[in-house]
Amino acid sequence: MVVRPLITVVRAGRLSYTAGLQLQQKLAKQKTADFAEFRNFLLLLEHDPVYTIGIRTKGYTEEDEKRLRELGAEFHRTDRGGLITFHGPGQLVAYPILNLRQFKLSMRCYVATLEQTVIETCRLLGVLNASTTADTGIWVGDKKICAIGVHGSRYVTTHGIGLNCSTDLSWFEHIVPCGIEGKGVTSLSEQLQRQVSLSEATAALLASLAKKFNCQLLEQHQERVTN
Repeated sequence: MVVRPLITVVRAGRLSYTAGLQLQQKLAKQKTADFAEFRNFLLLLEHDPVYTIGIRTKGYTEEDEKRLRELGAEFHRTDRGGLITFHGPGQLVAYPILNLRQFKLSMRCYVATLEQTVIETCRLLGVLNASTTADTGIWVGDKKICAIGVHGSRYVTTHGIGLNCSTDLSWFEHIVPCGIEGKGVTSLSEQLQRQVSLSEATAALLASLAKKFNCQLLEQHQERVTN
């Protein structure tokens, strides 16, 4: 009998970007030499307003950073892929912390599976035309509905996705999201013309992830996995 990999789901609530990053790092730094003993996590949360830049910092200076902070958001430089994006209230942020050897996935295949997970999530919620394009992320027409930026080290993944549920999209007007000129940003609520809650989106995401990654999910309180 084939045993499906297990992912522990941690619902962390609303956290600052710094706190979310620290939690990711804590869960990723496991002292085990055997990849089969690595404990996989899916960290689900909502961030306070924050602009983040990936390893490609094209076009953003200290003056830009100061300007964005003056809007009332934090600003962080990170080691994920991709350019600048926004995270904030109303956006479902999911950080899979996985040892890819348990899933028999390369980094490229991991990203593709993550993309298909988000597309399936959108479909379950009623957005039927979400898709990938030559640009990163998941799109509905020429509007991005979900940002994807990941990092991998020794087969262990960090960072992940930001799916706009009921996000205030005006935050994106101050940047060129992910460095892509001439395209916009959308949300599940905008596409469906109704309020889509994080809990509704989370239920769809978990169903999609279990299917696309062919894994088992175990819910656990944050305190039990970080103490």
